[in-house]
Amino acid sequence: MRNWAGNVTFSAQGVEEPRSVEQLQSLVASRPLVRALGTGHSFSRVADTTGTLVSTRSLPLGVEVLPEQQVAIVPGGATYAVVTAALHAKGWALHNLGSLPHISVAGACSTGTHGSGNTNGSLSTAVLAVELVRGDGELVRFAHGDPEFPGAVLALGCLGIVTRLWLRVEPAWEARQVVHTGVPTAALLDGIHEVMGAAHSVSLFTSFRDPSTLDAVWVKRRAGEGDGPAPALLGVEPSTTPQHPVPGMDPVATTTQLDTVGPWHHRLPHFRPEFTPSAGEELQSEFFLPRGHAAAALQAVTALAPSLVGPVQVCEVRTVARDDLWLSPCHGRDTVTIHFTWHPDPEAVDPVLAEVERVLEPFDPRPHWGKVFHPLERGRIEAMYPDLPRFRTLAAALDPGRRFRNETTDPLLG
Repeated sequence: MRNWAGNVTFSAQGVEEPRSVEQLQSLVASRPLVRALGTGHSFSRVADTTGTLVSTRSLPLGVEVLPEQQVAIVPGGATYAVVTAALHAKGWALHNLGSLPHISVAGACSTGTHGSGNTNGSLSTAVLAVELVRGDGELVRFAHGDPEFPGAVLALGCLGIVTRLWLRVEPAWEARQVVHTGVPTAALLDGIHEVMGAAHSVSLFTSFRDPSTLDAVWVKRRAGEGDGPAPALLGVEPSTTPQHPVPGMDPVATTTQLDTVGPWHHRLPHFRPEFTPSAGEELQSEFFLPRGHAAAALQAVTALAPSLVGPVQVCEVRTVARDDLWLSPCHGRDTVTIHFTWHPDPEAVDPVLAEVERVLEPFDPRPHWGKVFHPLERGRIEAMYPDLPRFRTLAAALDPGRRFRNETTDPLLG
């Protein structure tokens, strides 16, 4: 059994899909090693185990909205495509979404997955409470305001199997997106903070084939953000034809562009739920940096263009607002992320990835937990995450038998 990209062969002895929360509790309590299995969109071994993988997608849990509290209760195993469609049908929306709607809510929130926007926190910042089955099989809930809550939301599966999440919602809204192609790199670097703050969500794309020009800037506005048609960006008008993030690929799988107004969940992702964007034919890496380093870090990476052109399909740059979650790559700092979609050739990618990590080192990078990066020394992890001792204490309390550990989380937990 492999992950979506096919670069990880799971070590598990088997996969279980309980049909009730009670079955899940009994299963967790009876197995020496267990890990939650989401949609398999992680490129690292963060979800792996030599014991039992557990999927919660068959738990009989629906999407419920509490209108007065502006809260939605959603199944952890459901995908964002399912959850957002249900929320929109009830007249509600989330603050942001990732590029893919195919990923599970619990998996995305547990690993720090995010969308884009200077004032938008990662997907896990919408969580107001999380319910999970801990190591002894007991069902527990952590809510916003509890001392341990910042450690329970984004926990890499180390605390238990997530069953449900309570998410902050807002009235449904409409959005529109345009794509500007051929934006001059020098002008972009000079005004990167203004560009990234120009709309609700902004993403930069470059394949490094022409370092003087970005392939595209995707701009997603809330309907009503500014009057009239989308303005030019650094002198470049919006494209009049649909675009794909990877140059040359058919844009049929992408969400509607050309400044057409539509529901929030049909514009914020880059890809439509009814399409599989690349069938997993890729690897991914991503690094989270303090936002003030955005221009210098992108310039340092662009200097590697001759080495990147072969292994890289595309590089995406986004911004994320700071949060206080203990293991969040955005903990304590407004963030810029530099994301690499590689060709599925680990041998070709590995040395180039090492060069990327080297040039980003002066900018205090934190890697995305669910993507490909070289192992970090324990002291380095502790420097990145000052609340790590608190997380270790919480993990020891909820999982004294160490059921939820694996080779990825062991350096974290000691």
